[in-house]
Amino acid sequence: MSITFQKRQKEMKRLEKQKEKAERRAQKKLAKSKEGENPNGTPVDPSLDPTIDSSHQNEVELDRP
Repeated sequence: MSITFQKRQKEMKRLEKQKEKAERRAQKKLAKSKEGENPNGTPVDPSLDPTIDSSHQNEVELDRP
């Protein structure tokens, strides 16, 4: 094999790796943006979640005289 051909193969491999890396970055970005959404694609709004009891207080009442 000539050196020119080896260089071309090396360059093609580098470009392919760069493309794969860009695809992985795009998938991560998409997954991160989907993290704050419901499965149907709507954003999560805690005030609309019926499972959250907003009248509940986090303070623990102790029986002390």
